[in-house]
Amino acid sequence: MASMLCNNLVRFNRHGVTAVQKINNFFTYSNELSHPLDRKPPIVSAKEAVACVKPGNLIFCSGAAATPNALISALVENSDQLKDVTFCHMHTEGPAGYVAPDKANIFRSASFFMGGNVRKAVADGRGDNMAIFLQDIPQLFVRKIYQPDVAFIHVSPIDQHGYCSLGTSVDCVRAALQHSKIIVAQINKKMPRTFGDSIIHSSHFDFAVEIDEPLPCHGSKKPTEVETKIGKIIAENLVEDGATLQMGIGSIPDAVLNALHGHKDLGIHSEMFANGVVDLVAKGCVTNSQKKTHKGRIVGSFLIGDQKLYDFVDNNPFIEMLTIDYVNGTNVIRQLPKMTAINSCIEVDLTGQVCSDSIGTRFYSGFGGQVDFIRGAAEGTDGRGKPIIAMPSITNKGESKISPILKPGAGVVTSRAHVHYVVTEFGIASLFGKTMRQRAHALIQVAHPNHREALEKAAFERLHQMPSP
Repeated sequence: MASMLCNNLVRFNRHGVTAVQKINNFFTYSNELSHPLDRKPPIVSAKEAVACVKPGNLIFCSGAAATPNALISALVENSDQLKDVTFCHMHTEGPAGYVAPDKANIFRSASFFMGGNVRKAVADGRGDNMAIFLQDIPQLFVRKIYQPDVAFIHVSPIDQHGYCSLGTSVDCVRAALQHSKIIVAQINKKMPRTFGDSIIHSSHFDFAVEIDEPLPCHGSKKPTEVETKIGKIIAENLVEDGATLQMGIGSIPDAVLNALHGHKDLGIHSEMFANGVVDLVAKGCVTNSQKKTHKGRIVGSFLIGDQKLYDFVDNNPFIEMLTIDYVNGTNVIRQLPKMTAINSCIEVDLTGQVCSDSIGTRFYSGFGGQVDFIRGAAEGTDGRGKPIIAMPSITNKGESKISPILKPGAGVVTSRAHVHYVVTEFGIASLFGKTMRQRAHALIQVAHPNHREALEKAAFERLHQMPSP
């Protein structure tokens, strides 16, 4: 059966050729994914669909809530004849069986943004990661640095016109699909239908697998007292009415959202958004009315949350899911009114250098969209953008997250020149326009009191003068 399917695959190949004949029912192939072609994909089982993967292939895999886990599992379970197969992807959800130690000679992972499910594989040398801005990821495909042999994607059901939606993840998926030789689609009744750049015609699929399974969920956990205080400080001092917000997933972004219920005419333009946005929309706080572009629309590129969020975005024209090179494009972000970018990090040194992707030499995540939005907010054409780094003052072990120098081997994601505001539960350090001595002073004031004296001594040793406002 697998052999027959692979022959069918060639017959149904998106470029319209077979080993023995050329299909005559359409005369050109367009890689414009919304263009309907005169063909239909075979509906097969996951095992049958993944039989198209060959040794040495490069597979692109969509991520976040749209991780196609049924296809991944089927390939991992039927991989005995494979070797040297690489998965490339952003952050994925699920067990990521392709990085299991016993599959090391078969699969390798290449992460454009590293999630927790591949972190150990990268640390052990069984996986690879990359330093890249989110807005630049589509260029990997456009410039043919990555040319996928097969793409695994996760889409909404086919409508009466033959169209599906990429649903919760548009990000770099469109660029990957336009440069993939074979597309295998996991069609899920529970995948939300979203608007914007998410539309794809099912005639571009080489194989389709139908499932009916819940999406991966990340429920909101109640912010801690410290996180709640940070959220309140940001909301009351740095977020203006009419501001456009960018924030990721996590307790601090949720705490900020929880503190914004008294604000008016907020807008959302963010590579991702999570559950807290839903309540702000319901209360009338998010209207997007001040935007000059995408006025009256929430703009995102991928998302993950709970079922409440998925129900909110499903078939909702208030939401536009757009490609990551557009959403995270600095030239786009800078034009948004009162652009307020709220991001977190692992540590900050006394000059304002921000480490967000590693703990010392150990890689933890990736660049993501932090620099895209921090710089875009700083460049705001209205002069009212606010680039914010927010974090608790100490780690769970009581170590200061404001340090004299970054840990040996730690990478700088956001440079000292990018950073304008650093917020902890002890207040706001405003760094823009400050000398190194003034920066050190401002950061020490928002460090945990238990660490301030040591930080002052370290600053004096480094700068040969006492920190001063």
